[in-house]
Order: sequence, then C-alpha cells, then structure tokens
Amino acid sequence: MTTPPTLPHAPAVPDHPAAPPVIVVVTIADRRAALESEFSSRYARDYDVRTVVEGPAAKAMLVQLVTGGRDVALVGVDHGVSGDALLLMDALRLKTPRSRRIILAAPEAFFTGLAGLRAALAQGRIDSYLMIPQGPRDEEFHGAISDFLSDWAWSSRAPEVTQVSIVDDGRSGEVPGIRDFLDRMGMAYARFSPDSEVGRRLRAAVGPDAALPIVESLGRPPLAEATQRSVASAFYGTPDDLGPDHIADLLIVGAGPAGLAAAVYGASEALNTVVLEADAVGGQAGTSSMIRNYLGFPRGISGMRLALRARVQATRFGARIFTGRNAVGLRPATAPGQPHVVEHEDGELRARAVLIACGVSYRRLGVPDVESLIGRGVYYGAASSVARDMAGKDVFVVGGGNSAGQAALHLARFARSVTIVVRRDGLAATMSAYLVNEIGTHRRISVRTGARVVDGGGSGYLEWLALAGAGSEPDRVSADGLFLLLGADPGCGWLPPEVVRDARGFVLTGRDVPTERWRDGLPPAPLETTVPGIFAAGDVRDGSMKRVAAASGEGASAVAQVHSHLAL
Repeated sequence: MTTPPTLPHAPAVPDHPAAPPVIVVVTIADRRAALESEFSSRYARDYDVRTVVEGPAAKAMLVQLVTGGRDVALVGVDHGVSGDALLLMDALRLKTPRSRRIILAAPEAFFTGLAGLRAALAQGRIDSYLMIPQGPRDEEFHGAISDFLSDWAWSSRAPEVTQVSIVDDGRSGEVPGIRDFLDRMGMAYARFSPDSEVGRRLRAAVGPDAALPIVESLGRPPLAEATQRSVASAFYGTPDDLGPDHIADLLIVGAGPAGLAAAVYGASEALNTVVLEADAVGGQAGTSSMIRNYLGFPRGISGMRLALRARVQATRFGARIFTGRNAVGLRPATAPGQPHVVEHEDGELRARAVLIACGVSYRRLGVPDVESLIGRGVYYGAASSVARDMAGKDVFVVGGGNSAGQAALHLARFARSVTIVVRRDGLAATMSAYLVNEIGTHRRISVRTGARVVDGGGSGYLEWLALAGAGSEPDRVSADGLFLLLGADPGCGWLPPEVVRDARGFVLTGRDVPTERWRDGLPPAPLETTVPGIFAAGDVRDGSMKRVAAASGEGASAVAQVHSHLAL
C-alpha cells in the first residue's frame, strides 16, 4: 500500500555529505590524461571526477557508484570508444537515469558523426554532444558542462545550501504549492519534521499552538500556517508597497513569457511598469522541465531558469513584480486621460495602460475522489518540485500537449514507470515532433491512447486509478502519482464585458474585434482590445500560437503599441 512520504523528506538518492556528486568520463587510452586534466582542473573541488578507459570497467564503475548510493551528476562518453558510443551511453543511461549525458567528440569524429549525433539528440538518447577542447580556456565547452551540472543540481538532488526552511508533517495541502513556488522562483529549500531540531526551534518562535506549515527564510521572521500567497508576500512585498496614489504607465496582469517580455521592454524604455501575478513567475512555461525549441538556447533551458533570468532582467530595469495576487476585476477608464483600475484580492492598482497576459489554466478533471487528493499524489501541472518524490514509483501524466510531454520526460528520470494517458489515438497531432520522438524511444515511458481517468483513490494519498476508453469497462491500475495537464482555458473570467472575448473566453484584439466595435471605422492596434489602452498578449489572446517564443514576441510588441497609446 502506498503511504504518504515521511519527514524529513528524503531525496531520490541517499545523501552522502562526505561524498560529492560524481562526474564519470569514459574515454580511450590515448585521451584519458587530457580529459582527466580538463575535467579535474575545473570541477574536482566540488565533484568526484572519475575517468575510465572504455570497456566493461565503465559499466562496473557505474554499478559500484549507484549501488553505493552515490549521485552521478554527469556521464561523458568519448565518441571514439570502440564499438558504438551511443549504445554504450544507452546502457549507462539505464544505470543512472538522472545523470546528464554528453557525447565528447574529437574534431575529426565530430563532423563525420554529426548526423548520427543529431539523431541521437532528437531521440533523447543524449543531452548534448560537444567537441573535446583542443586547447586551454575552452569556455564554450565548460559553459555547456556548467549549465548541465547546474540543471542537474536543481532538478535531481536535494539542495546542499538552502535559503528556506519548511516545517510540516506531510499532511498539509499547502506545502506542494509552496514548494512549487519556491522551485519556480529559484529558491532552494529544505523540509523538516515538527520534532526535528529545526522544527522545534521554529515552533518555539511562532508559538507551540501555531498551525503548520511554518516557513522561514534568511533574515525574515518565520511564517506560521503558511500559504503560497503569504510566502510570496513575505519575500517580494505587496502592491500596497506602491502607495495609494501610485499610477503605473503599464500594468501587466500575468508573469508568463508574454508578461515578462513586456516587463523587460516596458521598464527598459522608461515606462513605470508593474506586474501582477497570481502564481509564481513564469506561468505554465515556468513549470517546463526543459524547453528545447526556444531561440538562442541550443541545449535547451528549463522554464524555471528562463523565467528567473527574465524576472531579474525586468527588475534590474525597475519593474515591480508582485506574485501570489489574483486579479479579480477591471474597471476601464471612464474618460480620456483617466487610469484603468485592476482589482486584486487585497485592493486595486491603477495604470494608464493595461496588458492582459494572464495566460491559461489547466482544465479540471472533474472526478471528485481524485480531486480530493490534490497535493497528495495528484497535481495540476508539471509540479517539477515533487518529481524527486516519485523515485521508484508508477506515475501517470494526463494530457497530450508539449507540457505533458516535457513533464513525462522529467518524471522518467525518477519514476519506475511513466504512462501518458490521452483521449486521442496518438500524440503527433498535439505535441511537437521532437518530444514525440524522444518519448517513443524512452524505455520508462508508455502511451495509453483512447483513455481517460474516471476514478481514483487511496487512504489519504493516491494509490490507484481507474482508466477507461470509449465504451470499455474501467481498468484499475496502481498509481503513486497523477499529473494533470488537460489542455487550457483562458484565465480571464475577471474581465468586464467591455473587453470582448470569443465564445471560448479568449480575448479578441486587432482585426479580430467585431467591426461594430471599431473606432472611426478603424480596427484597434493588433494587440489592443475593444477598450483603448487595454491590450492582450500570449496564450490568453484569441489566435495566439500557444508557444513560448510567440508569447514573448507578443509581449515585446505590445510595448510599442502601449507607447503609441500613451502618446495620444
């Protein structure tokens, strides 16, 4: 029987404080000394660097490390090893699925084997291929290695240096949201049981009768009965900090790719810019474990890191970003020169121009017994923060879009099995080809087509699901985790009727606005709504492409139209 996790919360791989994570390099005898020097000179302080000559010794070393509970951060295989380097990498991948996997190629092999390496990358057999350094200070090579090590440390290992402490007993439904928020904001945390040393200290600080969870961050008083919203307010302030008379030039509702791009461009062009976000910075894209098709990141980038960089960039230009605040209403300006008013849960904000970039939200499953287990084995979205909890377990992902594919691949680094459940007869119609290819070759991932979740349950934690196809009897299966990525509905039910939407609720802009709502016979600007000075960008807009790059482009483009509006 599946039971809730106990605390202190164990990471997927046992911690060995005296044993640093390992980098393993498999090479040929002629290159061993050079590669050993290249890796040891840069990484030996923080990693146990092992180089081994090709052959059975490589597999034996990994078996020894894994059975000993060691974390293997990165495996590099020389393309020149005898036999097939990719087949060797496949075998090593089975031993350490969480490790980042790099093919190291000498110049002559790099170009002759490029087609095969590209195919292997597309299939997910490797994370990257790099040319072996030919001289000192090959910063492109080491930059790539450092990126992969950083990504591994964030996603696969309990942090060794933490900024936040969470005290909980494993029963609070608020903790998954807090963990996800902290992960997506790039803040390392650790969990402690109430009777641990940290737990006793924090309970004494807030009072013995204070409700769990308790959250403490460096330099801040501990929060009792913490929620994602209270944690966000404690870390990043509230809109009240702006003062009652504040009027922004640009108020952006939503901090996904569209909102963040608009914040960067707006603040950098001297607009007084404020961002209001209901969740964590990054939107749905922020939960993606790896985005491989975003321009300028050939080795991919996680949604969290992309959002973190954009947030830092926007705030450096002066944008103010407030998270954990839902927009609940909008009152359009009553006269030219008057500000628009966006109502949120604790008050209101005023602005000369408003950009609606609140994206979309996942549709609800609608199965009461499954919904009752949210936060206890059932999660909406990718929930990368709990992926480590799924080590050795059987996990189901419901959805056929890119977010579902990325979630399944990330979960497969930990879980014993991952099953993608889709109602369609395949993934190709709704998922990018590179994800379909990678999923198709992954031994831990299977796809169950023509099926849906109709029931589920467990004793306080998810233990089973019932899956059914059209006209078939439900099939009961054991399940330790369920991740629901069920398609998207626009998150703008708070908008007034003056902002016209289509039948599905997406915001109409530009020439898509009904002609009777055009002004002086002219349509609004391409990203402007039926209300002058109110714009929309990203997934919430009717006709948008529903891709990160497209949303970013629309957010940036909206700023130019805001300038034109403010100049009137």
